[in-house]
Amino acid sequence: MSELGTFVGLGFRHIVNREALDHILFLLALAAVYRWEDWRDALWVVTAFTVGHSITLGLAVTDALVLPTPVIEFLIPLTILVTGVENIAARHRAAGRWHGRYRAGFTAIFGLVHGAGFANYLRSLIADSIVTPLFGFNLGVELGQVIVLALAAVLLAGLDQLLSARRTGGSVMAYRWRVVGVSAAVVLVAARMAVERRPW
Repeated sequence: MSELGTFVGLGFRHIVNREALDHILFLLALAAVYRWEDWRDALWVVTAFTVGHSITLGLAVTDALVLPTPVIEFLIPLTILVTGVENIAARHRAAGRWHGRYRAGFTAIFGLVHGAGFANYLRSLIADSIVTPLFGFNLGVELGQVIVLALAAVLLAGLDQLLSARRTGGSVMAYRWRVVGVSAAVVLVAARMAVERRPW
């Protein structure tokens, strides 16, 4: 296998394995508020996350930015927790002053944190030139995220149908129950992670 293929595989596996639970939870927290018809909004948010983590990944791997691992590992579950709480609190996101557009901004900032987490792993694998490993790893991460988000979309749509069938007040209420339920579960897991990873 080529060097590029090796690092694409490493990036992909870094997202789709049990050790990547924190990144998967963050993607689930991001996806929890979207339905099929919201795909444009979801695309903006995912793109913002990609831009954020790509910037930090590049800076950290080249040692232009050095961040302590314990702090990064603590901040990652905090980004998940904040995203889950925002999901629950912002009930009328589209009707608000910013029409939900702020979400891409804070997701880009959180992407910076997650990129530093990716970099700590990638830095240990690079021996010489960083261009191919960095590009390949980032591409693999993106492919992994697409798979995770596609599975999340299918599961969330199924959950919407299940809740609607149980007559929980129609599709709008089913959607709200889904957002709150998924987000609350994510918040609980993220809070436990944050406590376990606290750097003090």
